[in-house]
Formats: sequence, C-alpha cells, structure tokens
Amino acid sequence: MKKVVLSGMVGNALEWYDYALFGHFATIISKHFFPSTDPYVSLIAAFSVFAAGFFMRPIGAIIFGHIGDRFGRRTALTSSIILMAICTAFFSILPTYEKIGILAPILLTAIRLLQGISLGGEFSGSIVFISEYAQKNRALVASSCLFSACIGILVGSFVGTFFSQMLPAGAFEQWGWRVPFVLGVAIGIVGLYIRHNIAESPHYSKAKARGELSTTPIRTVFTKYFGTLLIGTGIYLTVTVPFYTLTVFINSFMSKIAGHDLSMSLFINTISILAMTFLIPLSAYLSDTLGRKPLMVWSALAMLLAAYPAFWLLTQDQFIYLLLGQLLFAIPVGFFLGPVPIVLVDLFPIAVRYTGLSLSYNFAAAFFGGTTPMAATWLIEVSGHKTAPSFYVIACAAITLFTLIFYKESRKAK
Repeated sequence: MKKVVLSGMVGNALEWYDYALFGHFATIISKHFFPSTDPYVSLIAAFSVFAAGFFMRPIGAIIFGHIGDRFGRRTALTSSIILMAICTAFFSILPTYEKIGILAPILLTAIRLLQGISLGGEFSGSIVFISEYAQKNRALVASSCLFSACIGILVGSFVGTFFSQMLPAGAFEQWGWRVPFVLGVAIGIVGLYIRHNIAESPHYSKAKARGELSTTPIRTVFTKYFGTLLIGTGIYLTVTVPFYTLTVFINSFMSKIAGHDLSMSLFINTISILAMTFLIPLSAYLSDTLGRKPLMVWSALAMLLAAYPAFWLLTQDQFIYLLLGQLLFAIPVGFFLGPVPIVLVDLFPIAVRYTGLSLSYNFAAAFFGGTTPMAATWLIEVSGHKTAPSFYVIACAAITLFTLIFYKESRKAK
C-alpha cells in the first residue's frame, strides 16, 4: 500500500511543482515572453497562457479517462507523467521573446496546452488508483493525492525562494528562474520508474474479469451520470478557485499589485501553503470519523465569510497582517480539501470512475480554477479595488454550498 501511495504522490508532486513554479514566476515570465509597456497587460497575458492550459484539461480528462477506464489506471498514469516530464524539459530551455520574437509566446502556449492535457488525466487518475487500493481510512488515504500536490507546490515555492535569495536579482530574472524547471524533470523520471513497477488496481482488475467495464465511458457518464457530474463539479469549485488564488495568484497580487517585496511574498505564501497542507490529512481523518458532508459545509461557509477580510489584510503594510490574510485563506481551504477526493471517487461506479471523476474535477478547474488569476487581475483593473477578487471566491463558495444540498453522505460508501 505504501508503494501505491508513493507512486501517486510522486507524479502529483511533479505536476503541481511545475504549475506552482509558473505561478510563482508569472511576473518574470510575463517580462520574458509577453513584453509590454503596461505591466497589467503583460501579467494578464501570462495568466491567460496559464488559463489556456486549464482549458485543455477536460480534453485530457476525456483522453486519459477513456484509457484509464478501458485499458487500466496504471497505463493512463504512466502515459500522463511521461507527457508532463517532456513538457517541463522543453519549457526549461525555451528561448524568450527577445531571442526568437513572436515564436516564444506561441511555443510557450503550446507547451502549456500539452501540460494541461497531461494534468487532466494525472491528478484525478491518481486519486482513483490510490482509493481503489484503500481498505480503511479511505478519505485519509485518498487525501494523499492533494497532500502530495501541496508538497509539490511547497517544494516549488522553497526552490523558487532559495534561488531568488542566492542569486543576484539580475541573474535570477535572466536565467536563474529556469533552474527549478530543470529539477522537475528528475522528479518525473523517479515517478515513472515507481509507476512502471506497480500492479494494476485490484478493484479495476476484478471488474475487468467480470466484464463490468464500459466500452464507452464518456457517453455513459453524460447519459447516465450527468447529474452526478454536476454535483462533483459544483463541489470542486471551492477547491479549485481558493486553491489557485492562494498558490498562484497571491504572489503576483502581493508583489505587483499590492507593492510588497517578492521574496517576502514567497516566504509568507510558503507558510500559508504549509498550514493548508497539514490540515488536509487532519480534515480527511475527521471526515472518516464524523462524515464528509458536515465538514465540507462548514468549511465552504468559512471560506465564503473569510474571503473579503483576507484580501483586505493583504493590502496592508504590516507583516503580521499579510501573514494573517493568507492564513485566513489557507485554513478554510485546508479543511475543505481533506474529504473531497474520496467524495468524488464514491460518486461514480468503477466502470466509469476515472472518466467521471476526471471530468468533474477538470470542468471546475478549467472554467473556474484556471481562470482565477486572469479573472482576479481583470476584476482589480476594471473595478479599481484590490479586494475585488474576493467576490469571485465568495460566488464559487456559494455555488458549492448550494450543490451540497443535493449531495448524499458517502462515508460508508465502498
């Protein structure tokens, strides 16, 4: 079981390490690939490419979901990590706009699109794979996927902060930001090795032997489980929007919009993500004991109430206010995250589980989570208020609370 969990965690760590780095270095990337006299335009362009990768994730969900439900979870997961590692390697050596002109942002966009396809199958697939091995404490076991995603983000944050501190500012902005992406390739190789030596999911193997698999999982999900798909998507809104606000947008918000030092912003963000990360297994454990639904309802409500005060605190000058602002965001998110993976797994039967979970997760991530940095920046520009992004978070939390009315407790589901 430990090897199975590790196989999922390493792959997730790479996926989210890479995505976190892009968010952490968005300000630098915008200068190199989208030069503009208006810093807002440049930043929005970089976040637009970030969002474009998310719009490809439903396609990745369809591709890898079909592979995972028809040919096996292991086959799908091995393919997704290979694709992600290749994209990370190419991005680490991609020439800038200064060197190859308009071709630079075009190639950057192409790489992010392929990474979006990869992530569309990786994260959800690892949740399914690990959960189908779990016999007890199922929420806790499934939450290892989100835990490892946060670990990947933390490592990305740590590496980014380390190089920004160790290298002269000019060298870091010129070439030093590329080094963390090179390191990501090594993570991919380790993950590929581990997955290659793992057996197929036992539940999937039994379902295959009994002839219970669907030959058309995508059609089956849309015709028989469309309502379930909407419930899964609605629940995941309060994962994806606050999560990407905290892990991707806030660093750029604090350094470029609120005017705080980038190194300090990265340091505070690392503390906040660390707090969120270690709340995930605690929350998952509580959901195994007390139930999934009550924990999600109270956490979503807390997120709805905390969003505006959190952004107000981030506009202040004192370090303690900035730290409190991010923690006010991180704590409700951490508590909400714990039970979500197993909740999504239990929504769908084995025959279409990979596809159903992937589509629920990726629809929410593509149309709401991936657009969060771009939408948040746009809201600030058009409204003139730095706290404007909080209303986007509030709206998504409200939708989740409404969706949870239709969700039936799944603590005893298998």
